[in-house]
Amino acid sequence: MKIGRLEVEQLSEGIFDVYENGIFQKLDTNDITSRKEFEEVPTSSRQIGIDPILIRDGKHVVLLDTGLGWGLDAKSNYTNTSNLKSNLDIFGLSLSDVTHVILTHLHFDHSAGCTYVDDTATTQLTLPYANYFVQKLEWHYAVQRMGEINPVQGSDYNLDEFYKLYAEEKLVLITDAAFELLPGITLIKTGGHTPGHQIVKIQDGGETAYFLGDLVPDEYHLNNYAMKEMDIDPIQSKKAKTLILRQAVIEKAAIFFYHSIHIKNGVLVQDEEKRYALLDVK
Repeated sequence: MKIGRLEVEQLSEGIFDVYENGIFQKLDTNDITSRKEFEEVPTSSRQIGIDPILIRDGKHVVLLDTGLGWGLDAKSNYTNTSNLKSNLDIFGLSLSDVTHVILTHLHFDHSAGCTYVDDTATTQLTLPYANYFVQKLEWHYAVQRMGEINPVQGSDYNLDEFYKLYAEEKLVLITDAAFELLPGITLIKTGGHTPGHQIVKIQDGGETAYFLGDLVPDEYHLNNYAMKEMDIDPIQSKKAKTLILRQAVIEKAAIFFYHSIHIKNGVLVQDEEKRYALLDVK
């Protein structure tokens, strides 16, 4: 879709079972309605989509989050799995075309696709010519968390290969609460889910969209707060969510979800009962 001069596309790595022990297992589309039986598999906690966002303005190619990156590693078993490479191929783009990467936070389901392991067992940058933008507070917290027990449920940090970005001086650590990356693309620190969680506001030509990361991971969370067990600071999450959604309604903004299975995006409105709803993006 178009937001002013900006072309915004939703990519997809697919739909995954996320188990209570943090393991991800990809689902075939048929598995969503007809589940297969697996031996010695723990009870699934939830199903999620993983959908990075691609933004183009004719000069820059920007990615919002990089997904799990399955299938990028040499000798990977996931040769037929969608990832950044296969998604960009659809738009006639290569990995080297990407100029900027925005990471909402550093949980591995949002950032593991930043690197891969090549045939020589060496960690390489998936997007070699891009700079990666993350909140400084998020980076420091993620480093501190390594080796500690996860204080909340859900995904955790796994920086083993991510350190490559730091070593190659590709990480840009942001300290501003609101940071304009490019004209029309602004990073907004929300905290809550993680201390340095950030969202992205896309605005041009009188049109607006938001990519909400894990502040509002899918359409169900618009009118429900089911993240209490997964957010570091639930009060801050609820506060930021309330403010952003109210503003989005005023702006008649489109919302893009990272973890939705069914409704990937839509224009945010409120019904007569003040509940949030989504209209199809034109």
